[in-house]
Amino acid sequence: GSEMCIRDRHYIGLQKEYLKLDVVDKVVRLLTAFTITLVLLGLLTIVLIYLSFAAAFALGNWLGMVWGFCIVAAFYILLLLLFVVNRHQWIEKPFVRFLASLLLK
Repeated sequence: GSEMCIRDRHYIGLQKEYLKLDVVDKVVRLLTAFTITLVLLGLLTIVLIYLSFAAAFALGNWLGMVWGFCIVAAFYILLLLLFVVNRHQWIEKPFVRFLASLLLK
């Protein structure tokens, strides 16, 4: 009777609290992963800029500055094309796997 109803309500209340905590945990993990990725990408971008200038100036000493910078730019265009062609394999699939593992846990 009434004892069963109280137990059921208590159980449902606990389930709702668990669900809230689970959602908060997943949101925090997602934001943490996003923040770490953003910081790492920012630092990697700065490093690549400095390395690109170093490579362009080194090539510039041999081939002339204009050609040194053009070769570095051509390298980045090639890299961009590789990413566009392989975006499903390199970006979308790992991202979907990460989200699935996080959200379906």
